[in-house]
Amino acid sequence: MDTSLLQNAAGGRIDATYHEAPNTGYLALIGHGVTGNKDRPLIVGVANELAKLGIPALRFSFSGNGKSEGRFEDCTITSETKDLTALLDQLSDPYRKIIYIGHSMGGAVGTLVAAEEPTRIHTLVSLAGMVHTADFFKREFGEEVPGEGFMWEEPTCPLSQLAWDDAIAIGDTLGSIKKIAQPWLLIHGADDDVVPLSDSKDAINSATTKTKLIERPNESHMFSENAYPEIAKAISQWVAESEK
Repeated sequence: MDTSLLQNAAGGRIDATYHEAPNTGYLALIGHGVTGNKDRPLIVGVANELAKLGIPALRFSFSGNGKSEGRFEDCTITSETKDLTALLDQLSDPYRKIIYIGHSMGGAVGTLVAAEEPTRIHTLVSLAGMVHTADFFKREFGEEVPGEGFMWEEPTCPLSQLAWDDAIAIGDTLGSIKKIAQPWLLIHGADDDVVPLSDSKDAINSATTKTKLIERPNESHMFSENAYPEIAKAISQWVAESEK
């Protein structure tokens, strides 16, 4: 796959890495969380492990993150849904089923898009997926001044008014969750202090589709390296079960 041709809705380049594997009937798209990129250990690890299990994976950075074109200040949950939709435009194939795997805020993006894309996203996976977007921004960044402060005091990740307003306006993804028709696997660490396990429990309680929540004891928001093979195995098994 030539990843150099991938673009966002505005024509900017989306930086992506493809992990080749024999089962070309599937493609796992892996989206990262806020302030992250495609090269975070969790994203790379899950992609590698899925490829070992035979599922091709494409990990990508949302616009303004990593080496993808755009400004970080313009990156919002809504802009990331447009990125994912643009990727679906370029990658959808009637002979290939897309598994979208979103970590943290990438999980919120996945639920919003999956609700509108019941055929182009075949299977949805959330890793420590964010549900309550307004609560998250208030809890994690509430002491910062939008337009002046930084996310987690990281100078390369300014907290823009645009990102703040977007997260607050969305509020939560529960409305979209009720519309999701795809099989949906949720994996969450019991010791996650960034996006609490209760977000995934609220998602399960609101969902009307086939769902499964795997709670991983002693795991934090980014999961441990030892968890990567088990996460990939759980995804592979979930996809197989969903085909029955």
